[in-house]
Amino acid sequence: MIPWLDDATLDFPPTSLALGPESDVPGLLAAGGSMSPERLHAAYRRGIFPWYAPGQPPLWWSPDPRMVLKTADFKLSHSLRKTLKRFVADPRCEIRVDTATSAVLTACANTPREGQSGTWIVPELQTAYLDWAARGAVHSIETWMGGELVGGLYGVNLGRMFYGESMFHRRTDASKIALCALICLCREFDIPWIDCQQNTRHLASFGAAEVPREAFEAHVAVLVRAPSPQRWSYDSRLWHWLLDAPTPQT
Repeated sequence: MIPWLDDATLDFPPTSLALGPESDVPGLLAAGGSMSPERLHAAYRRGIFPWYAPGQPPLWWSPDPRMVLKTADFKLSHSLRKTLKRFVADPRCEIRVDTATSAVLTACANTPREGQSGTWIVPELQTAYLDWAARGAVHSIETWMGGELVGGLYGVNLGRMFYGESMFHRRTDASKIALCALICLCREFDIPWIDCQQNTRHLASFGAAEVPREAFEAHVAVLVRAPSPQRWSYDSRLWHWLLDAPTPQT
């Protein structure tokens, strides 16, 4: 039986109780509980995240293994490097941070996903993330071209840990450009890991790899206690982290 969370507490069961690989839903830890920034904070501090469909109660997950992108291991392909250089050289193009977080969440929720018939970014979850964004924990990395929001991503920052949540694009490579900007920010802020939650070929192509849950949780326990970056904003000088410094190549 999956534990049902009590609204009177923000406690979660031990992640060792999450369903294993023999289950139809490996990694499922608990269900229920009202959605709020406080509950999200309690979950993410332990590496637990929500993921559920419309009409379902909140479902909380702790998969083993966990997909992680180590920012030092990010792979910048030759073609993406060329795209990035064109973007940086074009005065009509820019990266913005936290200027259209609501629009980014809405776009991510409305983006069709392979193998999914609907969205997991349900309205109550969007509201909770936006409330949490107002408190400084949720950030959107936005790709703008000619004054138009054409792609981006959003995620959660606690201490020196970043949890990637979702991406979208309306122009080719726009979400990849946002990811490149996130890598630059994380290197600037000394954030060594980006949580990617589940294994996908797309994430693996950028250098993400699986780590055992025990190692992931030990890493998170240290990083979330560190001070969070004071100011999330993007300056074009940060591109040097990818365009000037050597990076692993695909």
